[in-house]
Amino acid sequence: MDKKNTSIFISLILRHKPEVIGITLNQNGWADVDSLIDGINRSGKYSIDRQILDEIVRTDEKQRYSYSADGKKIRANQGHSVTVDVELEETAPPEYLWHGTAEKYVSMIEKEGLKPKSRLYVHLSADIGTARKVGTRHGKPVIYKILSGKMHRQGYRFFLSVNGVWLAKKVPLNFMEKV
Repeated sequence: MDKKNTSIFISLILRHKPEVIGITLNQNGWADVDSLIDGINRSGKYSIDRQILDEIVRTDEKQRYSYSADGKKIRANQGHSVTVDVELEETAPPEYLWHGTAEKYVSMIEKEGLKPKSRLYVHLSADIGTARKVGTRHGKPVIYKILSGKMHRQGYRFFLSVNGVWLAKKVPLNFMEKV
């Protein structure tokens, strides 16, 4: 079983394209677990059962997924391009957060600041190491220190996903310092 690629496929479904396997997400991003499993199996790309899904959810290094309290529904914790409300509570951030990106995106970022592009939020890290790891995924990493405390005091809203990723609608240039 190709657990990594199965997880990537689940991420695609729960964050971006539930229609690929013929399911829908509710307004809070939840999908029926049995429908997800059936849809994945019908797609022919992967063979999955509840035990495999449980293992993927439990062992995912980024903790991308959550089950509902009754275990009958599943959703991605953040990273959606489809409009859903994953019921995040506004949270005061630490004084500084971090954003890792690839060098190839720097010129655009330094013109516009950080924008969510196709996603609902900009993703920020609580520590520089995580930001560096994120930036490395797409090339040579570039790290920005985000003046999140100052942003929050000036009225910008922050949210903390259940897997520890900080989220903001945008980060203007005047709240960013390249490290």
